[in-house]
Amino acid sequence: MAAVFLVLGCIMALLSVGLGAFGAHALRSRIDEARLANYQTGVQYQMYHAIGLIVTGLVLHMTSSTVLLDWAGWLFFTGIVLFSGSLYLLSTSGHKRWGMLTPFGGVAFIIAWGFLAWVSAHVV
Repeated sequence: MAAVFLVLGCIMALLSVGLGAFGAHALRSRIDEARLANYQTGVQYQMYHAIGLIVTGLVLHMTSSTVLLDWAGWLFFTGIVLFSGSLYLLSTSGHKRWGMLTPFGGVAFIIAWGFLAWVSAHVV
């Protein structure tokens, strides 16, 4: 699983940079400031949690696999899809219903960081 989370983390970071550039150059003139700010929040949180995925992969590589680390990695990934993905959809489509998914992604992030902290305190 270490390699899976390392690769996913790198891909999510790569996409964050690309989506950030897209927002800065292609969306700036097409959507209002509030929607652009939501979009940029999605980009920022995607990058933060891509780093969390990479850290999870590195910790897994340094230790024997634990269930909590596996959960942390998948929750980071799920959080990116739900939190950042919903903000991208909300910003580009203008349909506020996408915002209903955002808190679920946020909860996934919180739990993932908690699992990573727990494992780091007890295993590393």
